[in-house]
Amino acid sequence: MTDEEVSRFAAMIKESENTVFFGGAGVSTESGIKDYRSEDGIYNSVKEYGVSPEVILSHNFLFEHPETFYDFCKKYFFDTGAKPNKAHKALARLEKEGMLNAVITQNIDNLHQLAGSQNVIELHGTTKRYYCSACGEDMPYKEVEALGGAVPHCRKCGALVRPDVTLYGEMLNEKAVSAAVSAISAADLLIVGGTSLVVYPAASYLGYFRGRNIVLINKGETSFDSRADIVLRDSIGEVFDRVMSKIF
Repeated sequence: MTDEEVSRFAAMIKESENTVFFGGAGVSTESGIKDYRSEDGIYNSVKEYGVSPEVILSHNFLFEHPETFYDFCKKYFFDTGAKPNKAHKALARLEKEGMLNAVITQNIDNLHQLAGSQNVIELHGTTKRYYCSACGEDMPYKEVEALGGAVPHCRKCGALVRPDVTLYGEMLNEKAVSAAVSAISAADLLIVGGTSLVVYPAASYLGYFRGRNIVLINKGETSFDSRADIVLRDSIGEVFDRVMSKIF
């Protein structure tokens, strides 16, 4: 990451009339959240279950083996102690200053909101909301987390309570998809960060971009690199730290 690249990126943000950020797991790993595919990611941490994370985090598994599902959630999603990092905070500051229109995230950890971002489009939902699978009654996530690995049930009808996330075998939320496509279509600067762009259909939404500039921040190569005006193979937190120093 050269000073020239940082300066160009900062200039793009200052000149843009509609900037949108699209992010993935790499945004949260710098806060200590495990991703899926790295050496110490969830894939290599669930051997005790004997099945892959995709199986555990699937619609059928939740209803067939709710005890195991919630034991898994307790270990990897409840009370992680994670705090927003430099990237989360920078995006929230840019939005506050009127320089960022939307954050589109594939993450389910609520860290963008904790940092202060208001317009967050959660493509895969969040582990911070729970509702009854039968009657739809909300259950505060603090109550669910307080149960640990125990299975939560609805206080109204007794049915299984589930997280408001898109599990494997389920369709993405139509409102979230529509909002993401609309935001990307209207943007003139698209910042893509912390994602390998291998998770579909989410990654396909970038195809709706018709704006002027794309900046891609990711430690590994992606299928979108050739379309980007700037490609930065660095820590997303450090990138935003340096860019923000050029803007403010």
